[in-house]
Amino acid sequence: MNRVHNTKIVLWLITGLAAAIALNRFVFGLGATTNLNDEVPWGFWIGFKLSWVALSAGGFVIGAIFYMMKREKFHSLVRIAILTAFLGYSAFIVSLIFDLGLPWNIWHMIIYWNPNSPLFEVGWCVMLYTTVLVLEFLPVPLENTSRYATVRAFLQKFRFPIVLLGIMLSTLHQSSLGTLFLIMPRRLFPLFYSHIIPIEFFISAIAGGLLMLAFETLALHWMYRRTLETDLVHVLCSVSVWILGLYFLVKIGDVALEGKLGLLLDGSWMSYLYIVEMLLTTVIPFVMFVMPKWCANRRVQWIGTSIGIVGVVLNRIDIGGFAMRDATLWYTPSWMEVVLSVGILSTAALVFLFIIETFHVWDIQPRDPEALSHTPPFFDRVSGTWLGSPKTSALTRHTLAFVISFAVGMALISGKRLHAEGIENVTVRPASGIDTLCINGNRDSQFVEFPHQAHIGWMRSGRISSVTIDSLHYVLGAGADSCIVCHHLDVPGEKLSNCWECHTSMYSEVDFFRHDWHASASGANLKCDDCHTPGETRTGRTARKCTACHPSYTFADTAGYGPNAYYIPSYVDAMHKLCVSCHTIESRVIKDKPNLALCSTCHRTGTPPGLRAGMKWDVSLPRFDNVVLPTPVRGIR
Repeated sequence: MNRVHNTKIVLWLITGLAAAIALNRFVFGLGATTNLNDEVPWGFWIGFKLSWVALSAGGFVIGAIFYMMKREKFHSLVRIAILTAFLGYSAFIVSLIFDLGLPWNIWHMIIYWNPNSPLFEVGWCVMLYTTVLVLEFLPVPLENTSRYATVRAFLQKFRFPIVLLGIMLSTLHQSSLGTLFLIMPRRLFPLFYSHIIPIEFFISAIAGGLLMLAFETLALHWMYRRTLETDLVHVLCSVSVWILGLYFLVKIGDVALEGKLGLLLDGSWMSYLYIVEMLLTTVIPFVMFVMPKWCANRRVQWIGTSIGIVGVVLNRIDIGGFAMRDATLWYTPSWMEVVLSVGILSTAALVFLFIIETFHVWDIQPRDPEALSHTPPFFDRVSGTWLGSPKTSALTRHTLAFVISFAVGMALISGKRLHAEGIENVTVRPASGIDTLCINGNRDSQFVEFPHQAHIGWMRSGRISSVTIDSLHYVLGAGADSCIVCHHLDVPGEKLSNCWECHTSMYSEVDFFRHDWHASASGANLKCDDCHTPGETRTGRTARKCTACHPSYTFADTAGYGPNAYYIPSYVDAMHKLCVSCHTIESRVIKDKPNLALCSTCHRTGTPPGLRAGMKWDVSLPRFDNVVLPTPVRGIR
């Protein structure tokens, strides 16, 4: 047995176990393999996947150092770095196939553009950068054949602009992943949220990419028993020290300037999580590598790079799920999430080993010791049987490891989880006598009160006789079924109803009061003293009431209206609760529509995973008495 063979056996065992979980994910849906749900859509699966992108940053870092800065000593790392980046991004794309609820629609982003979404930029950068990495690495496999010499010569001729494009795209992508979390100020714990989180993502990715290359160099030299290029690893670790130091100063400086230092010592588990992350990501690797004597020590290099990589992974997992408020109370990672994520990486590692053994990635192409011509015949230790040539013997053992691990994985998956037993306990609570819908769209106990039944009564009684919305005029007679006047806005940009006038954002919170508009010269042009009493703290509670300027409109003096409720939920969050609640009530009133509350009534793509046909959501509508209902006045926002 040799190191290469043992490593491949372990990787094939992990891959076989992950393959069993992947099969069940596509047969039985996401609910069979993950503990993520609609309440907690972010967690280990998302964060761990983001860390692959960060650790793949060595591709553009080494490319910039070698091609732009002309540092020839990094020549032996260029192809390894590009190959690592390509496999890291490929693993990220493959993981999306398992993570998306409808993975066959992943191509929609190419055709149906939504430039207002951060994911739009992220998706395009991933696609384009992966394409650039293919073009950068393609000359390596083309070296073994003269048939495509023209293609290889063309790529070599335009290598510099290709590398420049790759650096630009990777820089955009590394930072834009942080932009995803800028829209979650009330979702992330304050210690982990920052207005400069894209910059923090970019800096940590540079450090993570260098540490990953140093770790790969150490691991490959150990596996293939080659003389270690100690000076090169030393340089990588030395450069990463300054990047880690900068990252530490940026993180701590941001926390201090934002007045969050007190949260570090409040004794909460979030503060401990942040401290552990900073120790692993910056402090420990920095202390180990800052001294030249330690930095040149191979054992210190092993330990320091490993700890730094774990720290970068923990940072992405924290921000991608664990540091989100209430997420840890609802969610613990499923073992299948962990195995599937690690299995995708093990598959990428097997492809990596195959490529470096097959093509000229290193200056001296490594070989599996068992595949060399002078390798003596290998006999099975149990039966004493010759397993064939070295190549055939390796294929036999690797296949056996994969099959056994796949069978174990299939046996470990719970049948109850696959068939979603217990879903029949979902009930619909009585909703009789309810006058006001209390929509908890953000699931943070900050309700928005909407007099739904009162609006229905006004329309059916003829009190509101006609409504004009976007040139569509609705004449409402007494007893008219007028639900469509307000409902069924289901795509961004559609304005069939007037709910969009307040819930202007499809997926994020909205400034209901529009403070900037009231204070701007192009808006209401109000001065601070027009609403706030001089000498008092300027808050929503001390400001003048809305009725001081809008006497014809009656605002409810509750947490749901007025300046005390500065933000209101996104359109999607508000409407899901509203639609399901109303459909549940109407399904009992309208006898010919008993299935009105089913998800498939609106979502034509079918019932969401985890719900059988005929099941309904659990609808809870708290009753609020003595609510001041707004007088329906058209044109007041």
